[in-house]
Amino acid sequence: MKPNVRISCRPSLSIGLAALTVFSSLITTPATAGGGDVAAGLLGGLAVGALVGSAAAQPRYYAPYYAPAPVYVPPPRCWLERERVWDGYGYVIQRVRVCE
Repeated sequence: MKPNVRISCRPSLSIGLAALTVFSSLITTPATAGGGDVAAGLLGGLAVGALVGSAAAQPRYYAPYYAPAPVYVPPPRCWLERERVWDGYGYVIQRVRVCE
């Protein structure tokens, strides 16, 4: 039986990482950069964000758990013996269960 365990990343963490990569790529581009340079930085930031996000969202694999095979254990050997027992007033003979 497969365990019903599901691990998921928080959506706010993924969105925050994506926003951080986009804004960091925009901030680190020089002000004199042309339109092509900004687009390259933006695409690079999105690519890195996609790689980080996909690595964090990989499904987890859990190996199946198999219980060990049942083992037969014979019950203990028990018998009844007569024994003298003190009952508070005197000794009486009672049958007592004795096991190995």
